[in-house]
This record gives sequence, C-alpha cells and structure tokens, in this order.
Amino acid sequence: MPFLVSLFFGFAPMFLFAAIFYSLDHYEKEPIPLLVGVFVWGAAVAAGGAYILNTLFGLTVFALTGSPELSDFSTASISAPLVEEGLKGLAVLLVFLFFRHEFDSLLDGIVYAGIAALGFAATENALYIWRGYESDGWTGLVALVIIRVVLVGWQHPVYTAFTGMGLAIARGNRSWLVKIVAGFAGLGLAMFTHSFHNTLASFTSLENLTCFIGLALDWMGVFFLFAVILLAGWQERRDILLYLREEVELGIISPAQHRTAASAWLRGFARLSALFAGNFSATHRFYQVMGELAHKKRQFIRLGAESGTGAAVLRYRAELQNLAPRVQS
Repeated sequence: MPFLVSLFFGFAPMFLFAAIFYSLDHYEKEPIPLLVGVFVWGAAVAAGGAYILNTLFGLTVFALTGSPELSDFSTASISAPLVEEGLKGLAVLLVFLFFRHEFDSLLDGIVYAGIAALGFAATENALYIWRGYESDGWTGLVALVIIRVVLVGWQHPVYTAFTGMGLAIARGNRSWLVKIVAGFAGLGLAMFTHSFHNTLASFTSLENLTCFIGLALDWMGVFFLFAVILLAGWQERRDILLYLREEVELGIISPAQHRTAASAWLRGFARLSALFAGNFSATHRFYQVMGELAHKKRQFIRLGAESGTGAAVLRYRAELQNLAPRVQS
C-alpha cells in the first residue's frame, strides 16, 4: 500500500500540472502523442538515466576522496543539474529536430520542456515519497508529499523551461550564431538555476535560512515562468490578429471567426456551443488550423520557405476555406 500511495502522489499531481500547461496553450495546441512522448521520456529515460549516472558520479567521488559529505554535495550541485537538465532537455531537442513543424513558438518550447520535466519529477517524487515512508513511516510519507508536490512541485518545469525557451528562440531565427548561442544559453540557465537550488539545499548548517531562501527563489521562478507564458500567449493572440487579416479580406474566414480565434474565452464558448450542436470536431479543428496558419505565415515572413513553410501555408488556408462554412460565426 505505501508503494502505491507513493506512486499516486508522485504521478497524479504531475498529470494535473501537465493538464494546466496544456490548458494554457490556448491558440495552437500541441499534439497529445508528442506531449505523452516527452512526459514518458522524462519519467523513464531521463529519470532512469539520471539515477544511474548520478549514482556512478557519487560513487566515483567517494572512491577518490573517501568523503560521503563531498560525494553528496558534488552530486547534488554538479552532477544532478548537468545530467538531469541534459536528459530532460534532450526530449525537447528531439522534438525540435524531428518535429519542427510542431515547434513554432516560445510557448511551444515551454510546453514541451515543462511536460518533459513533469515526467521526470513524477518518477523522482515517487522515489522521494517512498523513501520518506521508509525513513519515518506515514508521517514521513505525508511530509515528503507536502515538500515535493506542494512546496517545490513546479521546480523542475521552471528549470527545464529555460531550455525550451532557448530552443524556441533558435527556431525563430535565421542566424546560426543566434541558434547555437540561444540553445546553449537556455540549457546553461536550466543547469545553473537547478544547481543553485541544490547547492542552497546542501548547506545543512543553515538549513532553516537556506530552505526559506530556496523556497522563495523557487516560487519567484514559478511566477516568472507563468508571466512568460502569459506574454507568449499574448504574442500568439497578436499573431492571429495580424497574420490572418489577409484571410478575412479574401473572404476565407469571417470577421467574427477572426475575433473568436484571437480570444481564448470566445474559443472556449465556441467549442462548448459546438459540442452541444454536434459540430465539435470541425469547430475544434477550425480554430486549431487558424493558430497553425498564423504561426506558419509568421515563419514564412521571417525565415522564408524553409521546411516547406510555404506549402504548409497553402495547405492550412485550403483547409480553413473548407471548414469555415461549417463553423458558426
């Protein structure tokens, strides 16, 4: 029973946090199979690989120094940030390289990175919660649930989001110098913030002070992340208003449909109305395509016809023309 409880409180809250990420991506949802893929990568590949590599690193330091304290400190402050952020970030990089057509914006980078990190956190939290039970029984289990889920449940998405932001900046630029610098800068910030948190937590002689400072910084990071998400959402709304004016002028979509596409609230009401009218599938796809088209038109203007962007614009425009008459204005 304690093992199942540890699994539940390790994974269930992270599923909820992932749903929050998904819900905040209002204008152009990422494919669920890709999101499931990066979550599983985080939970299995990143978490499993990090456990093995961190353990080997700690054992090596102990063998060289004979100091368990130095082994624990160096593993937490050096190995864990480098290995864990590298492995979580690899999931985002794979999407960036092999599913570029689904990696269009700053918000996309944050969503993929955040959900990969939540997969990692689910496995790590389940392990810590189980150890809490082994150490102090049910009291220890409850304490670890509060610490790992309530107090620092968002820490891994905050760290790895920097990697996603860096790759998103790289995706939106022509310059290879900018691409390389942005990618490595994002990963470097993820590793640095992770290391800073772990290093603070390692100062047990000042445990109360460093825990308070670390917790305050973690929640500042959470507020920063969600501020960036709101900004990225505002940018996507602006892109829909700007880049789909042409479709209104061409008569492909109506002004009312254009206004609805640019409002998260109006989209929600439109989908709800379509659900009761038996037209949910076409309505959902219609507004998804509008978000996709806005992204591709922006990319075409900024980057040219790379990766078939021009063809994607024509394809999405034709799909809009077919769907628009079936969607209530």
